[in-house]
Amino acid sequence: MREDIEKTIRYVDASLSMEGMPLTESDKESIRACLSGETSTDAAVRKIIDEYKTDDGV
Repeated sequence: MREDIEKTIRYVDASLSMEGMPLTESDKESIRACLSGETSTDAAVRKIIDEYKTDDGV
């Protein structure tokens, strides 16, 4: 299973790198957590939104 997760991360990273948007280590950790069932994708998305939310509600 771990090997499948790492293969998926490499594939996604390669695809995004071609578009100039390589994954950060934090991105890779979030993907690992979601694929391993440690966290849900909904929780991961909420975390990202909370990190980028501004004080004016945008």
